[in-house]
Amino acid sequence: MNLTPKQLRILQLIRDSRIRRGYSPTMQELADEIGVSKVTVFEHVEALIKKGALVREPNKARSLSIAEGIAVPDESRPLRYPMVGKIAAGHPIEKVENIDEIDLGEFLGAGSDRGENSLFALQVDGDSMRDEGILDGDIILLERAQVAHNGDRIVALLDDGQTTLKTFYKEADHIRLQPANPDFEPIRVKFCQVQGIVKGVVRRYR
Repeated sequence: MNLTPKQLRILQLIRDSRIRRGYSPTMQELADEIGVSKVTVFEHVEALIKKGALVREPNKARSLSIAEGIAVPDESRPLRYPMVGKIAAGHPIEKVENIDEIDLGEFLGAGSDRGENSLFALQVDGDSMRDEGILDGDIILLERAQVAHNGDRIVALLDDGQTTLKTFYKEADHIRLQPANPDFEPIRVKFCQVQGIVKGVVRRYR
């Protein structure tokens, strides 16, 4: 898709706002962020709608969203690395050099069954998911999604505007957001907005 730099930035801002807050920025907020007039932003947004990159619900504020099946270009950069064999973490194994390649997007299964084709990353703040190996400071890779299944580890937007990383369970009359640390209680809500489903964890060792 042929986008100008400002149109790309608008897509990124809309995507990020919907992930973090559950709704899109206003035209004025977009204008302030990229340093142009509100009229100019409106023209860019209309162009993006015509190109099929954005959709807007009529007569509803903050309703801009990324069109289904559209990946913002900064989500499409290849994550491919050489796969040169196996390493023993139990008993030693014979060294075998096996030059291959791993595509992290394919490995993580992004878009395979959710109708989306994009990943985004968030840094974990806290240790409520410690016992599932997700630690404070880790980077989690998520696939954009609005629907979750029981057992999915999700980022959820709650009614009070807060977001949380928990395991999703739909129960008889509520949703249980289950931590993986006995020091934390489950969060029980009638409704939450799924922002993304965890596909992988990245940890940096110094």
